[in-house]
Amino acid sequence: MNHLNVLFLIHSSTCVDKISPLVRIVFELNELTVTTKPSDPILLRTDFPDLELHASGKVRDVYRADSERLLFVATDRISAFDYVLASGIPEKGRVLTQLSLFWFDFLKDIVPNHLVTANVEQYPEPLKKYAAELRGRSMLVIRANMYPVECVVRGYLSGSGWKEYQQTGAVCGITLPKGMRESEKLPEPIFTPATKAASGHDENISFDEMVKHVGTVDSETLRKLSLSIYQKAADYALTKGIIIADTKFEFGQTANGVVLADEVLTPDSSRFWPADSYSPGRAQLSYDKQYVRDYLEEIHWEKKPPAPALPDQVQQNTSAKYVEAYRLLTGRELPRG
Repeated sequence: MNHLNVLFLIHSSTCVDKISPLVRIVFELNELTVTTKPSDPILLRTDFPDLELHASGKVRDVYRADSERLLFVATDRISAFDYVLASGIPEKGRVLTQLSLFWFDFLKDIVPNHLVTANVEQYPEPLKKYAAELRGRSMLVIRANMYPVECVVRGYLSGSGWKEYQQTGAVCGITLPKGMRESEKLPEPIFTPATKAASGHDENISFDEMVKHVGTVDSETLRKLSLSIYQKAADYALTKGIIIADTKFEFGQTANGVVLADEVLTPDSSRFWPADSYSPGRAQLSYDKQYVRDYLEEIHWEKKPPAPALPDQVQQNTSAKYVEAYRLLTGRELPRG
């Protein structure tokens, strides 16, 4: 069988000489091959012994800056199927942080956020000694009382939503038209909340179930905010050649009311698809960590400890996809540390 190779140039120009020096993506059937430049060392964990560790998640280490503020540090760790893998992804922490900063600013007319500053020169003195590690991958934020739900918005039928639809014809209690295909655009974006698991996998819940956790008024507020944010971001991203198929938001309460928190519209929290190759009825090529999930499926990992390491090529390809998503969406090169 002859393979159909399609060269997808990330720049709008079709001239091969003008392709980005960072990445060349070759679509061969459903595979994505990327060549990359060397990158900075991978940061898998932070070590700030004189700072108080507030929490450590799958990707972020969070430190107590003072009684009112926290320091968020995005490492290069990557998780898949609820496990943190043994390998990190070069530049990943910088992409998550810088892209979140972009979206915080872009969306500030809809909802305030928890950001104080990402400029390490403006951090409290005890943090400045770690400036080299913090620059580009950290944020000083206001401490918020976080809502115990993930606010998921889906614009396309994919992932767990597609699996649920095949079984029930609905997603999180929302009935969808019959005969929809995998990756098909929904008639309108839907709000499908999920429980926020400290460990393990988040579980999709209905809006009525969310009300039991959060209350009617706050649930309505979060649903309205989530749909408004998604629509504005999705419309913008499409002008940049990226489909935001779905994403999840986290919100908290501060003295100033509801704020958008944590990461926003990143390749970790969203499905980003190249618009030029979009074709409903199948899984899509992507700029997110689906590439890593696909690799783990190919090696038949049993999804239990120990989590495997990733080959260098998979690490580099994933890094290039994350960095290119940042460049396309923001129109900027990723700041160096």
